[in-house]
Amino acid sequence: MGDRVAEIERACNEMDRRGIKVKRTSSLWETEPMYVTDQNRFVETDLDPIALLDQLQAIENDMGRKKVIDKGPRNIDLDILLYGDEKVDHERLKIPHIGILEREFVLRPLAELIPAKSLDSRKPWKLIQDNLNELPLGEPLSPMTPLSSTAGSLTPLTGKRKTHVMGILNLTPDSFSDGGHHDRKNLTQTIMNMVQNGTSIIDIGGQSTAPGRPEVSAEEEASRVVPAVQLIRSLPEARDVAISIDTYRASVAEQAIASGADIINDVSAGLLDPDMLSTVARLEKTICLMHMRGTPQTMTKLTSYPDGLIPTVASELLERVAAAEAAGIRRWRIILDPGIGFAKTGEQNLEILRRLEELRYWPGLEGLPWLVGSSRKAFVGRITGVTEPAQRTWGTAATVAAAVQGGADVVRVHDTAEMGMVAKMADAIWRV
Repeated sequence: MGDRVAEIERACNEMDRRGIKVKRTSSLWETEPMYVTDQNRFVETDLDPIALLDQLQAIENDMGRKKVIDKGPRNIDLDILLYGDEKVDHERLKIPHIGILEREFVLRPLAELIPAKSLDSRKPWKLIQDNLNELPLGEPLSPMTPLSSTAGSLTPLTGKRKTHVMGILNLTPDSFSDGGHHDRKNLTQTIMNMVQNGTSIIDIGGQSTAPGRPEVSAEEEASRVVPAVQLIRSLPEARDVAISIDTYRASVAEQAIASGADIINDVSAGLLDPDMLSTVARLEKTICLMHMRGTPQTMTKLTSYPDGLIPTVASELLERVAAAEAAGIRRWRIILDPGIGFAKTGEQNLEILRRLEELRYWPGLEGLPWLVGSSRKAFVGRITGVTEPAQRTWGTAATVAAAVQGGADVVRVHDTAEMGMVAKMADAIWRV
């Protein structure tokens, strides 16, 4: 079957190519024995239902669909569940899809996409979520967000999931914490240390986003990060590590992905470069959308949240998720970051750590994975009285434990050995 995510994304692209515009997708849900591929599309088309069915079956044939037994495994399966509010009773097609009310792997993504819709015109008050709640309890399902073809996926609704450690690799001479420490002579050893410490993701940065730091050109930023991507990809020991690029520039993201990067970690969630979201969509990679206001130069003055911190962060992230989806990024390719240290005061950073679980289950955000980056931040130093960022290990450890308790899927850290142990211990306490 090959790369199952790639097969699903190929099917989406084929629909787009044939004029069947994929408007929204649900998350990517996994059930036994395969990924669900037949229920998570919202499309816009001028085709009538039978003509649409013909096109979908043509896509299946083009992709080499093989079905050995009825309801058995196949490499791709495209079904029409609903067609607006129309009912279709044709020898080739029944809409709503037969058995729709009996299948959790169909109802759950539909409830994610259209929670306020009823499937029964005789009972308009009965919503899809009500149908889902009536099904017998089975094994809990979780949506999936792929990191890379070798690093696995995030499963944010799985209770016993592992917290992934993202190691920070700063290649900037002016980073607030460890700038200039990773020259070419010790870069390989730094990477190897991260791998040996169990790091799942290495996040490469070539442009400081700390307040007051000058910007560098896109060319200079790319010249810093691309060789590091190539180096990691050349190391057999790092073959299972996902590579993330900490950039808000689409041109840097594209060059890094062409060199082997898997994830784009954009502190602006696409606001600082209008080409970022469409570029990531075209390249079919995972993106982390962080909450920030303004720019790194102005964000410290944008910390007023009169409607409440958590509701505002949630609302503003919902806007960025909608923008990403509108640009063509599939929902299963999105990770969220509440933006600790970005347009937040020290007390607001603490509030996010206390209330992260509220963000995880905020309507419209549920099921998306979360990354938390609190490592060595200034508020940690102020509380602990540690001026030197590199010495804020103990304070950072407390924030990492809090992030795990709150449900973070990824913690972004400098000290991968120490924070890897903190994450393992926190997992043992709370991920049970």
